[in-house]
Amino acid sequence: MTTNITTANITSKDGTTLAVDTAGQGAPVILVGGAFNDRSTVAALGAELAPAFTVVTYDRRGRGASDDSSEEYLVANEIDDLAAVIEHVGGRASVFGHSSGAVLVLEGVMRGLPIDRVAVYEPPYCADENQPKPPADVYARLKALVAAGDRDGAAELFLGELIGVPAEVIAGMKAGEEWPFLADKAPSLPYDVLVTTPWQLMPLERIAGISVPVLAVYGDQTAPGLAAATKMVAATVPGAELKVMPGEDHAVLQRPAALASILTKFFSAGTGRRSE
Repeated sequence: MTTNITTANITSKDGTTLAVDTAGQGAPVILVGGAFNDRSTVAALGAELAPAFTVVTYDRRGRGASDDSSEEYLVANEIDDLAAVIEHVGGRASVFGHSSGAVLVLEGVMRGLPIDRVAVYEPPYCADENQPKPPADVYARLKALVAAGDRDGAAELFLGELIGVPAEVIAGMKAGEEWPFLADKAPSLPYDVLVTTPWQLMPLERIAGISVPVLAVYGDQTAPGLAAATKMVAATVPGAELKVMPGEDHAVLQRPAALASILTKFFSAGTGRRSE
């Protein structure tokens, strides 16, 4: 099935231009990717959802076809961007976030954006003070590599110290055809670090104040820390729903059909329509 996609360039609060794709019809659902992602990586999930919703995807600032007009990295910049996308689709929307995108959309709710329902997949919060944490200076070192134009170095640092990918695996990735796509996203990686602050515990008191319906999803083959963080979101947000996907891991966007089914049911509950 072919989905007609309309692309627009919108302007965020600080003058940053954001590339936004819209497809489908129905209530608006915005999809937000994580680190090393742009709107292309959530496009397959969007195509699965488009028969039921107006699906909106966008390049987060500093990646893909979106620029970054800011003088410094601030979480508030990305909150302003999400606000601009919501305004673009009519002033209210439901939102899905994957990985650091999941933390970003929860942060948007906590900062009062007009979001109706939120679904998150494996937000990389630190849920346990005993789990390994990156050094607190990792953000400063990452920012310095980006400022020096060392995109390979920045991508390597993020993968190794923040995600925990072994050095030999990173070496293999650098030799692969996907590496240029990853390295191209390096200037945006400080935003992923800032929004997740992986060296400190997740903000449970603020998360407990979320009052919109929340669905938290993880795969049973994912990293233990990601599963723990997802469970903690569901346990902390009043009335939140927790869903476990058998056989899935963090790369669920590459196999979007089952996730789309879960999201269609959840988001349809907020529109008064039935999903079959």
